[in-house]
Amino acid sequence: MKFNLMATCAAGIEALVGKELRDLGYDVQVENGRARFQGTPVDIIKTNLWLRTADKIKIVIDEFDATTFDDLFEQTTAIAWDKFLPMDAAFPVEGRSKNSKLHSVPDSQAIVKKAIVNELSNAYHRHTRLPETGASFPLEVTINKDHVMLLLNTTGASLFKRGYRVEKGEAPLKENMAAALVMLTNWYPDMPFLDPFCGSGTIPIEAAMIGRNIAPGFNRDFICEQWPMVDDEMVQQVRDEADAQADYDTELDITASDVDGNMIEIAKRNAEEVGLLADIQFKQLAVADFKTNKVNGVIVGNPPYGQRMSDAARAHDLYRQMGRVFNPLTSWSKYFLTSDLDFEKYYGQPATKRRKLYNGSLRTDYFQFWGKKVRDLRVLNEVK
Repeated sequence: MKFNLMATCAAGIEALVGKELRDLGYDVQVENGRARFQGTPVDIIKTNLWLRTADKIKIVIDEFDATTFDDLFEQTTAIAWDKFLPMDAAFPVEGRSKNSKLHSVPDSQAIVKKAIVNELSNAYHRHTRLPETGASFPLEVTINKDHVMLLLNTTGASLFKRGYRVEKGEAPLKENMAAALVMLTNWYPDMPFLDPFCGSGTIPIEAAMIGRNIAPGFNRDFICEQWPMVDDEMVQQVRDEADAQADYDTELDITASDVDGNMIEIAKRNAEEVGLLADIQFKQLAVADFKTNKVNGVIVGNPPYGQRMSDAARAHDLYRQMGRVFNPLTSWSKYFLTSDLDFEKYYGQPATKRRKLYNGSLRTDYFQFWGKKVRDLRVLNEVK
């Protein structure tokens, strides 16, 4: 059975999700906050396992326009819900509405739920209440400009929950956003990589997973694995194929540093949880003390934003320090995410490119400073 599928994502990284899907062999239509494609249950498991930058994989049950609750009820009832939901399915309904006549989300959820109950009761010849004691099928009704989409979440908790984060810091970067930051660079696994503000280690861990070609969803389960339509043997086969594609032989040069020694210990524990502790060199180090003779490397950092007035001056001092330390590394490319749109002024150099991204709901810019590669690799390439 083939489904209309959707990979949802944060604003600003839709093109990355589209590229990931194309690299996996799918025809893709990229839209705001999502990428559409088609696939079977095998593809549902495969994309949940492999997509690094997406949030969730959803089945598009149906979509239609509705401006009244009668419209919503009738068109929801017209769907053959028994093709998706077994008789004992638990099917909670969540909702969202934006710029639509049907602006009451609780009412829209209740009407969709009632319509599904009616259709399933008829399909399964039930004259009593549906038990809802079986596997969970999380449904969503989203309404935007009077256009209704009925969606079935195959992932469960968001794909950023990789399963390796045993501890986190104050403002952790989501794993899928960290992966996006790495994938938006010119880094390849044979190049040096540095995160000078590693915190709990998310960016270097995601870089190591990319470098090792480890499927990001390998250490977790997906809610659809409990569904009757998803065969256990098929899931195991897809997981085995993913495991076989991992590269544990390539030597990686990934360094993660932070001024806070406690965060370094947390980052080490997280890296150990995913089996990548040996692939990342963790160091307690202030930016001002960083030195290297390596060339052609990539720096990816998520420095403190200094959003509070009391922290702004400190953040600006750090940005100036970053400029003094990193600007001389002309063969390195540097990428920094911050909500301070005046970052270049303090860093002391105009960015080659800026890209608008959202860190959660916070507008940020990804400042990119592209290096000029050294072609003579006889240049000393060892840390002092």
